[in-house]
Amino acid sequence: MNIDQILDKVYLLPEASKNSLKEHITEVSHPKGFCLMEADKVVPYLYFIRKGIARAYSSTADNDITFWFGSEGQCILSMKSYVEDKPGYESIELLEDCDLYRMETESLRKLFNEDIHIANWGRKLAEAEMIKSEELIISRQFKTSLERYKDIMAYQPELLKRVQLGYIASYLGITQVSLSRIRAEIK
Repeated sequence: MNIDQILDKVYLLPEASKNSLKEHITEVSHPKGFCLMEADKVVPYLYFIRKGIARAYSSTADNDITFWFGSEGQCILSMKSYVEDKPGYESIELLEDCDLYRMETESLRKLFNEDIHIANWGRKLAEAEMIKSEELIISRQFKTSLERYKDIMAYQPELLKRVQLGYIASYLGITQVSLSRIRAEIK
């Protein structure tokens, strides 16, 4: 997905505003397994995935708990760092070689003050990220692991082809054995 498509998906900007925003975006590439963001650190960037897939997770004493996957066109950011300049909760690992668009959060904040259209774009970005978080919380609270797996099948089927089953089981809050049972039940 190219940067114009990604920016437009968030909020349509006048051409001059979009060009101003794009002047502050650089392309970067990182290999599979690269840790793009570390928990408990302020992350001064936000990213958009041009190509590849990533996961967000938190570590406990026993294991890592995956709570988000992102693929082409999606934003990667630590909301805590983005909004408050404070260390984030999550780590972000790249599950494939990734081509990303990167922007410094501080540059974006300056643009917010200079251009109301970019400020509105930033508001729409934050709103979309908050809705994703809300949907995740509601899903975890009110849906069974079988229902959540069916949601992946319906809305993110590429994950099942591109992501290790262990990460999907972690995302669903179950063991790999339970995930195997669910998969057998659906077939």
